[in-house]
Order: sequence, then structure tokens, then C-alpha cells
Amino acid sequence: MLASQSPPAPPAQKQTWTILEVLRWTIGRFERHGIASARLDAELLATQAFCRTRVELYTHFDQPLGDPELASYRGLVQRRIAGESVAYILGRKEFWSLDLQVDARVLVPRPDTETLVEQALELLKAMPDKGRPPRVADIGTGSGALALALKKERPGDEIFAVDISPDALEVARGNANRLGFDITFLQGDLVSPLAGPFDLIASNPPYIPSQDIAGLSPEVRREPSLALDGGADGLVLVRRLASDARKILAPGGALAMEIGAGQAASVMEILRGEGYAGIGARRDLAGIERVVFGRLGERDGKD
Repeated sequence: MLASQSPPAPPAQKQTWTILEVLRWTIGRFERHGIASARLDAELLATQAFCRTRVELYTHFDQPLGDPELASYRGLVQRRIAGESVAYILGRKEFWSLDLQVDARVLVPRPDTETLVEQALELLKAMPDKGRPPRVADIGTGSGALALALKKERPGDEIFAVDISPDALEVARGNANRLGFDITFLQGDLVSPLAGPFDLIASNPPYIPSQDIAGLSPEVRREPSLALDGGADGLVLVRRLASDARKILAPGGALAMEIGAGQAASVMEILRGEGYAGIGARRDLAGIERVVFGRLGERDGKD
């Protein structure tokens, strides 16, 4: 049995459980609790508890499970039902085909943020050769996901990663060390620990309006509020970064930021007010304008 609520079979008739039976029961229970990704979550937790890949869960679907395996799985299922994300339960999350370690000290990397990686790579590719390695900064690095993805694709670039949270930087450094990626990590508020010039500043800043935090899903509310709360309208940090980035961007350098649904027009106006040119937005796979970007003119730069 997986919890106090017994599976739909008389105990006298049910001596053992197979992988498939346990998965089916758990998927149904997750669905009753309103978990949208019920099948995926049940499978991912099972890979941990049963030491199987997702494929092996089905190639070994009739494998009977012992009490230790069932007890392990039960604990994971109960944590998920209590509102803990699968990423925190497993302690890892895949991003840009990188296996990252995550915990409650950092935001869980989202697939949406891969849109920011794509845009950052396009901006860098379009920049002229300056006779030196491009310099890139990831502001609010969290788990290091953005910086690590860019380093994976552009190993010759100088990548810097900044976060105000020392706990987050500890997670990010750990991920970089495990992957063998050479990234400079700095603690500080936005661009304050950096000295320019930088060719690209990329960021997934907090952009959720403060009043909306309480209405987020239970698993999201468990993530660090510092990485979620964007102030009264969600754009407090966006405004600051748009202004501060100009001080360290090289002439022709670019700023790219992930934003929330419905914020693109406001953020593009912020960039226009700060004197950026070539302003645009990029949609994610759901069709939402997820990234806004702009560049300094060749004669612009530090104020």
C-alpha cells in the first residue's frame, strides 16, 4: 500500500504489487489531487524509488515490489501530494540537456527559460568579432542553469554568474564543478559586482507581482520568494536591471530578460526609455512572449 488510503483491492487477495499496478494507482491518486502532470510525476518518482529508468518501468512492468521499495515510493508520493515539486524531491532537474542539482535554495529551472538561452545565443552569434572572447553575464543565476547552458554552447566565452543569495551561489558552483564548466561566480545585487565591458547580459529576474504570490501553486510557493517576487507590478527588478546594465554593457552590447505573460509591451517600453535599440520579443513554445531584448547603439555605453 502507498498510503493510508488503501488501493482498490482486498488485502487478503493482494499479496504483492507490480511496478505497473503501483504506477496506475499513483497516477489516479495524483489526478484526484489535481496534479496536472500526474503520469510524468508518478514515473519520475518511481525511477528514484525502484532504481529504474522510465523505459525500464514498462519493460519490467510485471516486476513484484518488496516492502522497502514500496515504503520508499510511498514517502516520495506523500511529499508530492503535500505540494513539494518533483525536482526538489529528486534533487535534480534537466535543463538544456544538463542534469542540474536543485533544492529549496534555488528556483527550479523551467523549460520556458530555454527560450532565453535561444535568444541569448542568437544575439551573441550576430555580434561582430572584437578580437577577444565575448563576455557574458547571467544576473540572478540561481541554480546556474542559464550560465551553464551558455557555457555548454559557447565554451570559449567568458561567462560570469551573479546572485544576491550566497545559498543559491553554492548550488550553482556545485553544478559548474560537477559539469567541469569554468564560470566566474560573484555575489551581489544585480550588476553591482561586475566591471564591464560586457557583450551580453541575460537574466531571468523575479517578475511575479507581489500580490500574485499567494495564488501560485503550492510547489511554486515553496521556491525562494527572492527569486519570484518582482514587486508591486512585477517589474521592479526589470526596471533596475534595464538601467544598471547600460553602465557595463559594451557599445552594441545586448540585454535579454525573461518576463511573465502579458508583460512584453511594458518591458519593451522600459527598454525604449533607457535608450536601447533593436528591441524585440521572443515567444516560447506556448506562444507567449517570454523574452524581451534590446541592444545599445554603437556609441552608447557607460553613462
